[in-house]
Amino acid sequence: MGRKLIVGITQGDGNGISYEVIIKALADERMLDLCTPVIYGSSKIFGFYKKQIHNIEQINTNVITSAKDVHQKRVNIVNCLPENVFVEPGQSTPESAKAALTALERAVEDIKEGHIDVLVTAPFNKRAMDKEGFGYTGHTEYLEKKFEVDEVAMIMVCDRLKVCVATGHIPLKEVPKQLTTEKILKKLRLMKSSLQRDFGIDSPKIAVLGLNPHCGDGGLMGTEEQEVILPAIKAAAAEDIMAFGPYSPDGFFGLANYAKFDAVLAMYHDQGLTPFKALAFEDGVNYTAGLPIIRTSPDHGTAYEMAGRDMADPRSMKAAIYTAIDIYNRRADYDELIEGRMTIKAPDTEIKPRGGRIIE
Repeated sequence: MGRKLIVGITQGDGNGISYEVIIKALADERMLDLCTPVIYGSSKIFGFYKKQIHNIEQINTNVITSAKDVHQKRVNIVNCLPENVFVEPGQSTPESAKAALTALERAVEDIKEGHIDVLVTAPFNKRAMDKEGFGYTGHTEYLEKKFEVDEVAMIMVCDRLKVCVATGHIPLKEVPKQLTTEKILKKLRLMKSSLQRDFGIDSPKIAVLGLNPHCGDGGLMGTEEQEVILPAIKAAAAEDIMAFGPYSPDGFFGLANYAKFDAVLAMYHDQGLTPFKALAFEDGVNYTAGLPIIRTSPDHGTAYEMAGRDMADPRSMKAAIYTAIDIYNRRADYDELIEGRMTIKAPDTEIKPRGGRIIE
């Protein structure tokens, strides 16, 4: 077994359930056999929430000011918040938003410097962050800017399903305006690359959903399927991307057709995340494809209504940590394979799409 990876975990909004799920996830002593966790936040807040949780084994912590000083056999906490930090469980406050940003900025600095190997971000309140001048609609958009990449993709991941969205955190009314053939094609390219490099799928099959009810029903309820989505699928086929559809989402998920594919491309946020969370809320993970670093997060929000009440389920946080480690290892193996000039080639019997048709 190779060296243990150093997993950076940002505290998110300290007034939500972030610390609770982090503590519960790391309380499993097997976690320290797998990785070296580094929490970016406050040892005081960590201690406060640990007292609220029942039946937690002793957690050995190492309080540090730099990730360069990690202890391999302890839960490390990088103190990057003021000593007089104040906690108000269940409340969205300017202070909690500022603290979330401070922790995130520090973790991003450290992963750029190579002090941590992967990044797991706990949830923050987007509205509160915006009020404090954050300037982004979420972690995904922030990291895209910080790492100066042209395209990223939010992929929701669990053992049963992977869902990507063509358009991200935008109002629903803006979706048809921003949905273009080129945008869909870019997402399909990135999905194929990530599924191969990050998830070890040699020849991924991707299902593409339609935008309108019943995929527009032949243009009766919209023409985006014929004019925008289908041309993207045909262009993808010309690039040896195995994309199929467009499929009508209700029947696609209702009949569990997602099980026939390696991933699904939804046209907008709730179209993809609603069925995903219905199927995998407890252990779902948000992964940002297209970054030079590996970033995951649990698939839930701040859940203020549960904060400080020992009610939060840590499974999604655990899954986010495990997924980040798995992707790191798969990516390293894939890159070693490519560097060794060994190409991944699909078998000659592989069936490749020759365009597409609308499936209702």
